[in-house]
Amino acid sequence: MTIEPESFRDQFVSLFQSAVDQVVRNTTPSSGLASRPGMDNALVSAAAEIASLKAKGAASVPDAPPGAIAQDAWTCAKMGLELMEARARGDTATADSIQNDIRYNVCDPAWFKVIESYMQYFGPDGSRAKIPYRHAADIGPVTVPLKAGATVALIADWGTGTDVAVSLLKEAALQNPDVVIHLGDIYYSGTPQECDANFRNIVDTVLSRNTKDVPVYTLSGNHDMYSGGAGYYGLIDTLNDHARRQPASFFCLRNDDWQFIAMDTGLHDYNPFTVNDVVTFVEKDEEDWITERIAEFSGKTILLSHHQLFSALSQIGPLQANGKLTAYNPRLLASFQRFSQAAKQPIAAWFWGHEHNLSVYQPYLELKCGRCIGHGAVPVLINGPENAPDPRIVNPPALQNVLLGAANKVYTHGFTIVRLGQGAQKGVASAQYYQNTDGTQPMYTEPL
Repeated sequence: MTIEPESFRDQFVSLFQSAVDQVVRNTTPSSGLASRPGMDNALVSAAAEIASLKAKGAASVPDAPPGAIAQDAWTCAKMGLELMEARARGDTATADSIQNDIRYNVCDPAWFKVIESYMQYFGPDGSRAKIPYRHAADIGPVTVPLKAGATVALIADWGTGTDVAVSLLKEAALQNPDVVIHLGDIYYSGTPQECDANFRNIVDTVLSRNTKDVPVYTLSGNHDMYSGGAGYYGLIDTLNDHARRQPASFFCLRNDDWQFIAMDTGLHDYNPFTVNDVVTFVEKDEEDWITERIAEFSGKTILLSHHQLFSALSQIGPLQANGKLTAYNPRLLASFQRFSQAAKQPIAAWFWGHEHNLSVYQPYLELKCGRCIGHGAVPVLINGPENAPDPRIVNPPALQNVLLGAANKVYTHGFTIVRLGQGAQKGVASAQYYQNTDGTQPMYTEPL
């Protein structure tokens, strides 16, 4: 299996990695669905190490590579990053100097053409380009029809374009879902090329969408917005037919008894300087829109987002003066409380991703069923910190004893199937949690 480079919650670094992927894909195209280049490519390997240095706050990149990384690949990746940085901050003299040096360098000229083309994803001050976010007034009170008794597949943090992602979707397809909903993050930065290669091509092929009627929806994650939503909005406009088209980065799928409401928490998580302490939120008019959809509906509601409402494992918001952390996002909690007050029945569940693990929580903050299902395709080492409770978190939510297995030093990946009842069972639903080691038998099942 191809070793995958690490991804980072950093807009600039992610765009740099996206540029590397594109030039490698262009020069060494893959013959299969899993087209994302791996660490066996010298430029990808060099760029991954440089990205790690920058994500950790390094002011500069050394001239000599560490370990066994090839000097030529290191130099090319380093010069590419410096060119991107110079263009982003408007330093024309430095950028021109780098380009002059390139003329006498061994780097592929295509690499620097891609770097230059990626500058469209930055605004004039070097920040992220403006996102074409659609407001509630732009779409109106539209809902998308959902089949009675539907089987709904939920996956999150899945858009990696790797063998793991392809395999996982094949396992999910064994459950014959009527709808597939992705909770966000197409890596590294949601460019049009990544949205096609890492998402559209895979879902169309694996789900046989040329012959089968399986609508697919995808939420806005932070990685999707690092390119300013350049690929995301074109993707959602063309994934489904007009009757089931996803109208915006937030939406409502509904039948007589159940509705899935997806919110956009990715819009306000993009600044690399606040990557660890961001407190993301939904736009006020979007919150109003969601509240109206809940208030007008007599059935049960399942909420969906990319970011977590609460966590026992990851930092949400800045450290307090005493060095402690709040277990929940206060802005999303305020939204949830408003949604709950408007609901004719208690919110049945809230599923999210962002953290690359499976966390099945006991009831917390008056939410009966809060679930993190971000273990879609991003590898998490069994000895890494991602699945260890953070001792700085005050009054963290309690986890149920639902634990992922492990293989080849990483935790297993998985997906969730929500089965809606109909007829005598209308208003009844269950959630089944599957691992990619066996897509036919759930590891855990619960009523919703």
